[in-house]
Amino acid sequence: MSAEKKYGRDVVIETIARLMIPFIQLYGLYVMMGTEGAGGGFQGGTVIAASFVLYVTAFGITRGRKNFPESWNVAFKCLGLYLYAGIGLLCIIFSLGVAEYLNYAAVPLSNIIGHADTRALMIADVVEIGIGMTVMAAFVSLFFDLAWKEESVEEEGGNAEE
Repeated sequence: MSAEKKYGRDVVIETIARLMIPFIQLYGLYVMMGTEGAGGGFQGGTVIAASFVLYVTAFGITRGRKNFPESWNVAFKCLGLYLYAGIGLLCIIFSLGVAEYLNYAAVPLSNIIGHADTRALMIADVVEIGIGMTVMAAFVSLFFDLAWKEESVEEEGGNAEE
């Protein structure tokens, strides 16, 4: 018997979760993009993933899977990886093959707005978001895989007895 049927709805938990989840996600974005230096993508991604875990805890795994299907996880993981790797490959291409992966000074944008601003733009706005999206999607996917595994083992056990 699933936890949803066993315990039923809890209005207090659902209301608090509805109020807290947007603030948790906003804080995760702040951690991810709040500074102009390196760092924060992994931490912000885990905070945002924690908000999805809270959603599933409050509203149930079937509703959580319905609102955030596995296809979205795959899309976020791929998009995040493409953002991170794409900036690195852009740096290699613009450095004319000198193999300066993630050397932001090689991007022609640095000639226009300066090296420090280009580095801040590339790290904070592109690379860290790519890292955060990948981490968030990977952690949510792991959580759903572990949660669904328990349910599928129960179903297999039920079919074996029949």
